Amino acid sequence: METSKLDQLKIEREPETESGSRRWVILLITAMVLAGAGSWWFLKPEPTVEVRTVVAREVSTQAANTVLNASGYVTARRQATVSSKFTGKIMEVMIEEGMQVEKDQVLARLDDVNIRTSYALAEAQLRSSETSRKETEALLTEARAIFRRTQNLLEKKLASEAEMDRARAGSASLAAQLEHKQAGVHVAEKQLDVYRQQLEDTIIRAPFAGVVVAKNAQPGEMISPNSAGGGFTRTGIGTIVDMDSLEIEIDVNEAYINRVKAGQKIVATLDAYPDWSIPCHVIAIIPTADRQRATVEVRVGFEELDARILPDMGVKVAFQASVAPSPGRAGVLVPKSAISENKNKKYVLLVINNVVERRAVATAGQRGKDVLVTSGISGGDRVVINAPSGLANGARVKEKNR
Repeated sequence: METSKLDQLKIEREPETESGSRRWVILLITAMVLAGAGSWWFLKPEPTVEVRTVVAREVSTQAANTVLNASGYVTARRQATVSSKFTGKIMEVMIEEGMQVEKDQVLARLDDVNIRTSYALAEAQLRSSETSRKETEALLTEARAIFRRTQNLLEKKLASEAEMDRARAGSASLAAQLEHKQAGVHVAEKQLDVYRQQLEDTIIRAPFAGVVVAKNAQPGEMISPNSAGGGFTRTGIGTIVDMDSLEIEIDVNEAYINRVKAGQKIVATLDAYPDWSIPCHVIAIIPTADRQRATVEVRVGFEELDARILPDMGVKVAFQASVAPSPGRAGVLVPKSAISENKNKKYVLLVINNVVERRAVATAGQRGKDVLVTSGISGGDRVVINAPSGLANGARVKEKNR
Protein backbone atom coordinates (compact mmCIF):
# COMPACT_ATOMS: atom_id res chain seq x y z
CA MET A 1 0.00 0.00 0.00
CA GLU A 2 2.88 2.35 0.84
CA THR A 3 4.48 1.52 -2.45
CA SER A 4 1.41 2.60 -4.37
CA LYS A 5 1.38 5.95 -2.58
CA LEU A 6 4.97 6.54 -3.46
CA ASP A 7 4.22 5.81 -7.11
CA GLN A 8 1.53 8.44 -7.01
CA LEU A 9 4.12 11.07 -6.02
CA LYS A 10 6.24 10.52 -9.26
CA ILE A 11 6.04 13.09 -12.04
CA GLU A 12 5.67 11.43 -15.34
CA ARG A 13 7.69 13.14 -18.22
CA GLU A 14 5.77 13.82 -21.36
CA PRO A 15 7.41 12.50 -24.56
CA GLU A 16 9.36 15.04 -26.77
CA THR A 17 7.27 16.52 -29.54
CA GLU A 18 8.35 17.45 -33.10
CA SER A 19 7.90 21.17 -32.34
CA GLY A 20 10.44 20.99 -29.56
CA SER A 21 13.15 19.56 -31.87
CA ARG A 22 12.57 22.28 -34.45
CA ARG A 23 13.00 24.90 -31.76
CA TRP A 24 16.44 23.57 -30.85
CA VAL A 25 17.53 23.61 -34.52
CA ILE A 26 16.45 27.23 -34.97
CA LEU A 27 18.33 28.23 -31.84
CA LEU A 28 21.48 26.51 -33.10
CA ILE A 29 21.33 28.20 -36.54
CA THR A 30 20.73 31.59 -34.95
CA ALA A 31 23.76 31.12 -32.76
CA MET A 32 25.94 30.24 -35.75
CA VAL A 33 24.78 33.31 -37.73
CA LEU A 34 25.49 35.59 -34.81
CA ALA A 35 28.93 34.06 -34.39
CA GLY A 36 29.73 34.56 -38.10
CA ALA A 37 28.54 38.17 -38.04
CA GLY A 38 30.70 38.84 -35.04
CA SER A 39 33.77 37.34 -36.71
CA TRP A 40 33.20 39.44 -39.86
CA TRP A 41 32.78 42.55 -37.75
CA PHE A 42 36.09 42.09 -36.00
CA LEU A 43 38.01 40.73 -39.04
CA LYS A 44 36.45 42.83 -41.86
CA PRO A 45 39.02 44.24 -44.46
CA GLU A 46 39.76 47.87 -44.85
CA PRO A 47 37.53 49.74 -47.35
CA THR A 48 38.95 49.92 -50.95
CA VAL A 49 38.97 52.83 -53.48
CA GLU A 50 38.48 52.33 -57.20
CA VAL A 51 41.29 53.85 -59.31
CA ARG A 52 42.30 53.83 -62.96
CA THR A 53 45.79 52.63 -63.84
CA VAL A 54 48.03 52.41 -66.91
CA VAL A 55 51.17 50.45 -67.62
CA ALA A 56 54.41 52.42 -67.84
CA ARG A 57 55.89 51.95 -71.31
CA GLU A 58 59.63 51.55 -71.62
CA VAL A 59 61.26 53.55 -74.42
CA SER A 60 64.69 53.43 -76.03
CA THR A 61 67.13 56.33 -76.27
CA GLN A 62 65.95 56.86 -79.85
CA ALA A 63 62.31 57.11 -78.80
CA ALA A 64 63.27 59.46 -76.00
CA ASN A 65 64.83 61.77 -78.60
CA THR A 66 61.62 61.91 -80.68
CA VAL A 67 59.99 65.33 -80.87
CA LEU A 68 57.03 64.40 -83.08
CA ASN A 69 55.31 61.24 -84.28
CA ALA A 70 53.26 61.13 -87.48
CA SER A 71 52.04 58.72 -90.12
CA GLY A 72 51.89 58.78 -93.89
CA TYR A 73 52.35 56.73 -97.04
CA VAL A 74 55.16 55.76 -99.37
CA THR A 75 54.72 57.56 -102.69
CA ALA A 76 56.62 57.60 -105.98
CA ARG A 77 57.90 60.98 -107.05
CA ARG A 78 57.95 59.76 -110.64
CA GLN A 79 55.24 57.50 -112.00
CA ALA A 80 53.16 57.55 -115.16
CA THR A 81 50.15 55.89 -116.72
CA VAL A 82 51.43 55.42 -120.27
CA SER A 83 48.93 56.13 -123.05
CA SER A 84 48.91 56.83 -126.79
CA LYS A 85 48.97 60.17 -128.58
CA PHE A 86 45.81 59.42 -130.55
CA THR A 87 42.79 57.15 -130.52
CA GLY A 88 43.58 53.73 -131.95
CA LYS A 89 43.09 50.00 -131.68
CA ILE A 90 45.55 48.02 -129.58
CA MET A 91 47.20 45.22 -131.52
CA GLU A 92 49.81 44.01 -129.03
CA VAL A 93 50.58 44.49 -125.31
CA MET A 94 54.02 43.41 -124.14
CA ILE A 95 53.97 44.15 -120.39
CA GLU A 96 52.82 42.39 -117.22
CA GLU A 97 52.56 43.54 -113.62
CA GLY A 98 55.89 43.42 -111.83
CA MET A 99 57.96 43.60 -115.03
CA GLN A 100 61.09 45.74 -115.01
CA VAL A 101 61.26 47.99 -118.08
CA GLU A 102 63.96 50.25 -119.46
CA LYS A 103 63.64 53.71 -120.96
CA ASP A 104 62.18 53.61 -124.52
CA GLN A 105 61.33 49.90 -124.24
CA VAL A 106 58.32 48.95 -126.38
CA LEU A 107 55.23 48.42 -124.23
CA ALA A 108 52.48 48.05 -126.87
CA ARG A 109 51.66 48.51 -130.53
CA LEU A 110 48.59 50.07 -132.16
CA ASP A 111 46.93 49.33 -135.50
CA ASP A 112 48.97 51.16 -138.19
CA VAL A 113 47.34 49.95 -141.44
CA ASN A 114 45.74 53.28 -142.39
CA ILE A 115 48.83 55.27 -141.46
CA ARG A 116 51.07 53.00 -143.55
CA THR A 117 48.76 53.56 -146.53
CA SER A 118 48.97 57.31 -146.07
CA TYR A 119 52.74 57.03 -145.68
CA ALA A 120 53.01 55.15 -148.99
CA LEU A 121 50.89 57.86 -150.67
CA ALA A 122 53.15 60.58 -149.28
CA GLU A 123 56.21 58.72 -150.60
CA ALA A 124 54.64 58.61 -154.11
CA GLN A 125 53.80 62.32 -153.96
CA LEU A 126 57.38 63.08 -152.99
CA ARG A 127 58.72 61.09 -155.92
CA SER A 128 56.33 62.88 -158.26
CA SER A 129 57.38 66.28 -156.95
CA GLU A 130 61.04 65.43 -157.34
CA THR A 131 60.46 64.26 -160.96
CA SER A 132 58.56 67.46 -161.79
CA ARG A 133 61.36 69.52 -160.27
CA LYS A 134 64.00 67.72 -162.36
CA GLU A 135 61.94 68.37 -165.52
CA THR A 136 61.74 72.05 -164.69
CA GLU A 137 65.46 72.14 -164.00
CA ALA A 138 66.12 70.72 -167.47
CA LEU A 139 63.81 73.28 -169.11
CA LEU A 140 65.43 76.08 -167.17
CA THR A 141 68.87 74.97 -168.34
CA GLU A 142 67.65 75.04 -171.96
CA ALA A 143 65.99 78.44 -171.50
CA ARG A 144 69.15 79.95 -170.07
CA ALA A 145 71.14 78.58 -173.03
CA ILE A 146 68.63 80.14 -175.49
CA PHE A 147 68.85 83.41 -173.59
CA ARG A 148 72.66 83.46 -173.89
CA ARG A 149 72.56 82.68 -177.63
CA THR A 150 69.91 85.33 -178.25
CA GLN A 151 71.98 87.83 -176.34
CA ASN A 152 75.01 87.06 -178.52
CA LEU A 153 72.94 87.37 -181.71
CA LEU A 154 71.52 90.67 -180.52
CA GLU A 155 75.02 92.03 -180.00
CA LYS A 156 75.82 91.06 -183.62
CA LYS A 157 72.57 92.62 -184.84
CA LEU A 158 71.32 89.20 -185.88
CA ALA A 159 68.35 89.07 -183.48
CA SER A 160 65.62 91.49 -182.59
CA GLU A 161 64.78 92.97 -179.20
CA ALA A 162 61.50 91.01 -179.23
CA GLU A 163 63.34 87.71 -179.47
CA MET A 164 65.59 88.83 -176.64
CA ASP A 165 62.59 89.67 -174.47
CA ARG A 166 60.98 86.28 -175.14
CA ALA A 167 64.22 84.44 -174.18
CA ARG A 168 64.56 86.53 -171.01
CA ALA A 169 60.91 85.91 -169.99
CA GLY A 170 61.12 82.19 -170.69
CA SER A 171 64.22 81.83 -168.52
CA ALA A 172 62.71 83.84 -165.64
CA SER A 173 59.43 81.89 -165.84
CA LEU A 174 61.16 78.54 -165.64
CA ALA A 175 63.33 79.77 -162.73
CA ALA A 176 60.15 80.67 -160.84
CA GLN A 177 58.60 77.32 -161.71
CA LEU A 178 61.70 75.54 -160.43
CA GLU A 179 61.51 77.43 -157.16
CA HIS A 180 57.84 76.43 -156.86
CA LYS A 181 58.67 72.80 -157.64
CA GLN A 182 61.43 72.81 -155.00
CA ALA A 183 58.94 74.14 -152.44
CA GLY A 184 56.57 71.35 -153.47
CA VAL A 185 59.29 68.78 -152.87
CA HIS A 186 59.94 70.30 -149.43
CA VAL A 187 56.21 70.10 -148.59
CA ALA A 188 56.10 66.46 -149.72
CA GLU A 189 59.11 65.68 -147.53
CA LYS A 190 57.43 67.29 -144.52
CA GLN A 191 54.22 65.39 -145.22
CA LEU A 192 56.23 62.18 -145.32
CA ASP A 193 57.81 63.12 -141.95
CA VAL A 194 54.32 63.58 -140.48
CA TYR A 195 53.25 60.08 -141.47
CA ARG A 196 56.60 58.67 -140.37
CA GLN A 197 56.03 60.20 -136.91
CA GLN A 198 52.49 58.83 -136.84
CA LEU A 199 53.88 55.39 -137.55
CA GLU A 200 56.31 55.85 -134.66
CA ASP A 201 53.44 56.95 -132.43
CA THR A 202 51.71 53.61 -132.97
CA ILE A 203 54.55 52.12 -130.92
CA ILE A 204 54.06 52.96 -127.22
CA ARG A 205 57.37 53.14 -125.33
CA ALA A 206 58.37 53.48 -121.69
CA PRO A 207 59.10 57.14 -120.81
CA PHE A 208 61.62 56.09 -118.13
CA ALA A 209 63.01 53.00 -116.47
CA GLY A 210 60.81 51.49 -113.77
CA VAL A 211 58.49 48.70 -112.71
CA VAL A 212 55.05 48.02 -114.15
CA VAL A 213 52.53 48.14 -111.30
CA ALA A 214 49.34 47.98 -113.37
CA LYS A 215 48.33 46.59 -116.77
CA ASN A 216 45.20 48.40 -117.93
CA ALA A 217 44.56 47.25 -121.52
CA GLN A 218 44.39 44.16 -123.71
CA PRO A 219 44.81 43.58 -127.47
CA GLY A 220 41.66 44.47 -129.44
CA GLU A 221 40.59 47.30 -127.13
CA MET A 222 40.50 50.95 -128.15
CA ILE A 223 42.78 53.46 -126.43
CA SER A 224 42.63 57.23 -126.37
CA PRO A 225 44.47 59.93 -124.40
CA ASN A 226 41.24 61.83 -123.74
CA SER A 227 38.83 58.93 -123.11
CA ALA A 228 36.97 59.41 -126.39
CA GLY A 229 34.33 56.78 -126.92
CA GLY A 230 33.05 56.53 -123.35
CA GLY A 231 33.68 53.75 -120.88
CA PHE A 232 34.68 51.18 -123.50
CA THR A 233 37.83 53.12 -124.42
CA ARG A 234 40.99 52.70 -122.35
CA THR A 235 43.02 55.76 -121.35
CA GLY A 236 46.28 53.95 -120.65
CA ILE A 237 48.25 50.81 -121.40
CA GLY A 238 49.73 50.51 -117.91
CA THR A 239 51.30 52.34 -114.99
CA ILE A 240 55.07 52.51 -114.48
CA VAL A 241 56.74 53.52 -111.22
CA ASP A 242 60.34 54.63 -110.86
CA MET A 243 61.36 52.78 -107.68
CA ASP A 244 64.38 55.05 -107.29
CA SER A 245 62.04 57.99 -106.69
CA LEU A 246 60.21 56.54 -103.68
CA GLU A 247 59.71 58.85 -100.72
CA ILE A 248 57.29 59.35 -97.82
CA GLU A 249 54.46 61.86 -97.89
CA ILE A 250 53.24 63.05 -94.48
CA ASP A 251 50.52 65.48 -93.44
CA VAL A 252 51.67 67.19 -90.23
CA ASN A 253 49.19 69.10 -88.10
CA GLU A 254 49.97 72.78 -88.52
CA ALA A 255 50.10 73.16 -84.72
CA TYR A 256 53.28 71.00 -84.66
CA ILE A 257 54.94 72.07 -87.91
CA ASN A 258 57.38 74.22 -85.89
CA ARG A 259 59.02 70.98 -84.76
CA VAL A 260 59.94 70.04 -88.34
CA LYS A 261 62.99 71.38 -90.19
CA ALA A 262 64.45 70.69 -93.63
CA GLY A 263 67.17 68.05 -93.39
CA GLN A 264 65.92 66.82 -90.00
CA LYS A 265 66.68 63.18 -89.18
CA ILE A 266 63.73 60.79 -89.09
CA VAL A 267 63.26 57.16 -88.15
CA ALA A 268 60.53 55.48 -90.24
CA THR A 269 58.75 52.19 -89.56
CA LEU A 270 56.69 50.46 -92.22
CA ASP A 271 53.40 48.95 -91.02
CA ALA A 272 54.39 45.78 -92.88
CA TYR A 273 57.75 45.55 -91.04
CA PRO A 274 57.21 47.04 -87.55
CA ASP A 275 60.62 45.87 -86.27
CA TRP A 276 62.60 47.50 -89.08
CA SER A 277 63.81 51.04 -88.37
CA ILE A 278 64.58 52.94 -91.58
CA PRO A 279 66.78 56.06 -91.43
CA CYS A 280 65.28 58.98 -93.34
CA HIS A 281 65.47 62.76 -93.57
CA VAL A 282 63.15 65.66 -94.35
CA ILE A 283 63.46 66.66 -98.03
CA ALA A 284 61.16 69.67 -97.96
CA ILE A 285 58.23 71.28 -96.21
CA ILE A 286 55.63 72.28 -98.81
CA PRO A 287 55.05 76.02 -98.20
CA THR A 288 51.27 75.88 -98.01
CA ALA A 289 48.66 74.50 -95.64
CA ASP A 290 45.48 72.55 -96.27
CA ARG A 291 42.67 74.79 -95.07
CA GLN A 292 40.18 71.95 -94.66
CA ARG A 293 42.42 69.59 -92.66
CA ALA A 294 44.73 72.17 -91.05
CA THR A 295 47.82 70.21 -92.12
CA VAL A 296 51.09 70.91 -93.91
CA GLU A 297 52.60 68.38 -96.31
CA VAL A 298 56.14 67.20 -95.58
CA ARG A 299 58.30 65.21 -98.01
CA VAL A 300 60.62 62.64 -96.43
CA GLY A 301 63.41 60.85 -98.28
CA PHE A 302 65.00 57.47 -97.56
CA GLU A 303 68.70 57.37 -96.74
CA GLU A 304 68.89 54.07 -98.63
CA LEU A 305 66.21 52.35 -100.70
CA ASP A 306 65.28 48.70 -100.23
CA ALA A 307 63.29 46.23 -102.32
CA ARG A 308 60.85 45.78 -99.42
CA ILE A 309 59.70 49.40 -99.70
CA LEU A 310 56.70 49.59 -102.03
CA PRO A 311 54.44 52.44 -103.17
CA ASP A 312 51.34 53.21 -101.06
CA MET A 313 52.65 51.32 -98.00
CA GLY A 314 51.59 52.78 -94.66
CA VAL A 315 54.46 54.15 -92.58
CA LYS A 316 54.96 55.75 -89.16
CA VAL A 317 57.72 58.30 -88.69
CA ALA A 318 59.46 59.74 -85.64
CA PHE A 319 61.02 63.18 -86.10
CA GLN A 320 64.28 63.31 -84.13
CA ALA A 321 65.62 66.22 -82.09
CA SER A 322 68.59 68.04 -83.56
CA VAL A 323 70.70 67.34 -80.43
CA ALA A 324 71.58 63.73 -79.71
CA PRO A 325 70.33 62.45 -76.31
CA SER A 326 72.80 61.88 -73.49
CA PRO A 327 73.45 58.27 -72.40
CA GLY A 328 70.94 56.94 -69.89
CA ARG A 329 68.32 59.51 -70.70
CA ALA A 330 65.86 56.87 -71.89
CA GLY A 331 63.20 55.72 -69.45
CA VAL A 332 59.49 55.02 -69.41
CA LEU A 333 56.48 56.97 -70.65
CA VAL A 334 53.45 57.61 -68.46
CA PRO A 335 50.48 59.96 -68.96
CA LYS A 336 50.87 63.46 -67.64
CA SER A 337 47.91 62.83 -65.30
CA ALA A 338 49.96 60.17 -63.47
CA ILE A 339 52.54 62.72 -62.24
CA SER A 340 51.85 64.53 -58.97
CA GLU A 341 53.98 67.18 -57.27
CA ASN A 342 54.51 68.07 -53.64
CA LYS A 343 57.06 70.63 -52.42
CA ASN A 344 58.74 70.71 -55.87
CA LYS A 345 59.18 66.93 -55.79
CA LYS A 346 57.45 64.76 -58.35
CA TYR A 347 56.01 61.36 -57.56
CA VAL A 348 53.67 58.71 -58.89
CA LEU A 349 51.36 56.23 -57.18
CA LEU A 350 52.04 52.61 -58.02
CA VAL A 351 49.57 49.76 -57.47
CA ILE A 352 51.24 46.61 -56.16
CA ASN A 353 48.96 43.75 -55.05
CA ASN A 354 46.04 46.20 -54.77
CA VAL A 355 48.01 48.44 -52.42
CA VAL A 356 49.16 51.98 -53.26
CA GLU A 357 52.87 52.74 -53.06
CA ARG A 358 54.11 56.30 -53.43
CA ARG A 359 57.30 56.54 -55.51
CA ALA A 360 59.46 59.61 -56.19
CA VAL A 361 60.44 60.03 -59.86
CA ALA A 362 62.63 62.19 -62.10
CA THR A 363 61.29 63.41 -65.44
CA ALA A 364 62.89 64.66 -68.68
CA GLY A 365 60.15 66.59 -70.41
CA GLN A 366 56.96 65.75 -72.30
CA ARG A 367 56.47 63.58 -75.36
CA GLY A 368 53.08 64.64 -76.65
CA LYS A 369 50.52 63.79 -73.95
CA ASP A 370 53.03 61.62 -72.07
CA VAL A 371 55.91 62.42 -69.71
CA LEU A 372 59.31 60.75 -69.96
CA VAL A 373 60.29 59.37 -66.53
CA THR A 374 64.02 58.67 -66.30
CA SER A 375 64.17 57.14 -62.81
CA GLY A 376 61.94 55.86 -60.05
CA ILE A 377 59.81 53.35 -61.97
CA SER A 378 60.34 50.67 -64.60
CA GLY A 379 58.55 49.50 -67.69
CA GLY A 380 55.51 47.38 -66.81
CA ASP A 381 54.74 49.13 -63.51
CA ARG A 382 51.09 50.04 -63.04
CA VAL A 383 50.63 53.71 -62.15
CA VAL A 384 47.48 55.51 -61.04
CA ILE A 385 46.13 58.24 -63.32
CA ASN A 386 43.88 61.04 -62.09
CA ALA A 387 44.36 59.89 -58.51
CA PRO A 388 41.42 60.68 -56.16
CA SER A 389 42.18 63.34 -53.57
CA GLY A 390 43.27 61.94 -50.24
CA LEU A 391 44.61 58.68 -51.67
CA ALA A 392 47.41 57.84 -49.22
CA ASN A 393 50.42 55.59 -49.33
CA GLY A 394 49.45 52.04 -48.32
CA ALA A 395 45.75 52.41 -49.13
CA ARG A 396 43.96 49.42 -50.56
CA VAL A 397 42.55 50.07 -54.04
CA LYS A 398 40.68 48.31 -56.80
CA GLU A 399 41.61 48.87 -60.44
CA LYS A 400 38.72 49.83 -62.68
CA ASN A 401 40.41 48.75 -65.90
CA ARG A 402 41.21 45.21 -64.81
